[in-house]
Amino acid sequence: MAAPSTRGRPDRRPTPPEAPQPAPRAENPADGHGEKSHPDRSRVEVRRSARRSRTVSAYREGDRTIVLIPARMSHAEEQRWVAQMLEKLAAQESRRVLGDDALAARARELSAAYLGDRARPAQVRWVTNQNSRWGSCTPSERTIRLSHRLQGMPEYVVDYVLLHELAHLLVPDHGPSFWALLEAYPRTERARGYLEGVVSAARLPHIPGARHADGAPEPDPAGSCG
Repeated sequence: MAAPSTRGRPDRRPTPPEAPQPAPRAENPADGHGEKSHPDRSRVEVRRSARRSRTVSAYREGDRTIVLIPARMSHAEEQRWVAQMLEKLAAQESRRVLGDDALAARARELSAAYLGDRARPAQVRWVTNQNSRWGSCTPSERTIRLSHRLQGMPEYVVDYVLLHELAHLLVPDHGPSFWALLEAYPRTERARGYLEGVVSAARLPHIPGARHADGAPEPDPAGSCG
């Protein structure tokens, strides 16, 4: 709050400025919020509160990330805290690592939700020998393998790669009918963007089903079926 003006009142001394406030501290992003969504910097809503003086918190609300900050915070501080809270949320969402059984169960859930329960793999498991792809499948054996490098990434990224491989059980190539199967999944572009960032930063394998500028699909070492 600014000090009261004394213009035209020389008999009163200016009110001294408020004492510096302690730096805001981050609240646990999950405190009081059980709903989970997925990170997206383009869908961040910052809410300032005069009643909030020392804490910053964030949570998911549908497809948005809500960041709560003190009203007095500067724009530069706001940007710094938004970035920090997004990182905290992403780290929290990445902690869950599925075992093979849980991965197979998740595959069944995704098949039922997006593929009409038509893709039914006989086996889904993590592997450590896939250095040139994120996932692979063998339709004749109905097996799916995901690279262990996906472990620790956000769940929606793992879901995308898993769904990509499930779709290959129905359509082995990357033709129009294959991409039509993935249209129902709402986070395809977001997951692809995440993997693209990982590829650019670490020179890792190409993302599943990358497309050329003309719209034609590239060879897909990340999602190809063996």
